[in-house]
Amino acid sequence: MRKEINIKKRNLKTYAIGLISIAGILGIGILYYNLNKTSSYKVDTDQFSKISNQLENDTNVNNITEQASAQIGKSVEEVENETNSANVSEKIAINTSIVEKDTIKNNTTVENETKENKEEVVEENEEVSFCMPVDGEITKEFAKDTLIYSATLNEWTTHLGIDIKAEKTTVVKAAEKGTVKYIKNDPRYGLSIVIEHSDGYTTVYSNLLTSEFVVEGEKVEKGQTIGTVGNTGVFEIADESHLHFEILKDNNQVDPNAYLK
Repeated sequence: MRKEINIKKRNLKTYAIGLISIAGILGIGILYYNLNKTSSYKVDTDQFSKISNQLENDTNVNNITEQASAQIGKSVEEVENETNSANVSEKIAINTSIVEKDTIKNNTTVENETKENKEEVVEENEEVSFCMPVDGEITKEFAKDTLIYSATLNEWTTHLGIDIKAEKTTVVKAAEKGTVKYIKNDPRYGLSIVIEHSDGYTTVYSNLLTSEFVVEGEKVEKGQTIGTVGNTGVFEIADESHLHFEILKDNNQVDPNAYLK
């Protein structure tokens, strides 16, 4: 009986020890599990903190990058705008300069044309007055509608100018300013100089000895020397030394006495 009781006590003791062992093992397992869980949570927390910090840093970097990009973009845009403005200003300045030059050129052209037109009008409207081409007595008058006697031709004939008595080599002057139209040897009146004037007037200087003082196309002034008196006129060779002088208005001979002053 006692033996059975002792056996039962031992079995209970063994069972209790087993339970305690199991409980201990379970406790150790639970503790280990909790420790691992806490460590993992800590690791995860640290990792999460690092990731958060990294994300925050990345966000800041992105913000900074965006700000920098915005500033750079703005600077580039401003530079482009400034460059475009400078180019536009330069183009405007160039165009303005061109317009100003064209305006000045056009104004100058208009002024020159106006001046030329005024000069032409002045020349056309300027009163023409003729001076004596040589000083001397008029020995033969103008006779267009009447007849006068010619000692050379020994007949009565017309005379389309006046003869002014003057010694050979006497200087002959332009009766008015104009342009030498031509110098020729006239078969009737000898060496002659013809000068065109304004308002349709022309003067003829004949029976000359020389004409080397002027050339065809030359502009001459009133009173300028153009030649010398000679005796080359075939139709008047028997007359005294003189200058044969004519004035034409629109290619029609007129009486020089009406114009000489």
